[in-house]
Amino acid sequence: MTYDCLVIDDEKLLADSTAEYFNLFGVKTTVAYSASDCRSFFGENSARLLLLDINLGDGSGFALCKELRAATEVPILFISARTSDDDQVIALSIGGDDYIQKPYSLSVLLAKVKAVLKRCGKQGGAAYSDGWLSVDFNARQAMAGGNPVKLTALEFKLLAYLIQNQGRMISKQELFEKVWEDKFTGDGTLNVHIRKIREAIERDAGNPEYILTIWGEGYRFQGGAQ
Repeated sequence: MTYDCLVIDDEKLLADSTAEYFNLFGVKTTVAYSASDCRSFFGENSARLLLLDINLGDGSGFALCKELRAATEVPILFISARTSDDDQVIALSIGGDDYIQKPYSLSVLLAKVKAVLKRCGKQGGAAYSDGWLSVDFNARQAMAGGNPVKLTALEFKLLAYLIQNQGRMISKQELFEKVWEDKFTGDGTLNVHIRKIREAIERDAGNPEYILTIWGEGYRFQGGAQ
């Protein structure tokens, strides 16, 4: 069976209430209370989006994220009571698409989840190619220097939006609204994803040719690197 959302959290009351709320508003959701429950779930089912806690009774959400990323590119949104900036950086660096602080508002979380599901159901058109980077928007595939580039669904969406608006400075707020399709994302999340894309496509991520930072304003995709 395919679900819209899988909540992976050992706080059973919170996980159950989140799933119940989501189902009430048409987002088909179920729960897994541990890493082993999650593995069992994917043995017979699938989900379009995951809400993953960092602290699980039988392991770490970070380790589970790495394991899941080897098999799927579905969006993974971390949900955690941990407040360290380092935790957020780690979560996004290993393949998470966002980091949501507990306690969270169910209505705000639902809006974010719906936005992600809507975004991931869309596909672009055409393609981009130059002497180093090629991107097929329909196939959701990218190559850099002749090698396949591994990006999460959100990272590909972000790269595609930058490319399709190449030469134009795009503000952070525009990226939040057009790529994330919500207004609840922070600068830290965006910065980590930009860094990960640069590491994937640039010859030298420390001296980018493609994704240029316009300090204090946003980013610009400079096409045609050779």
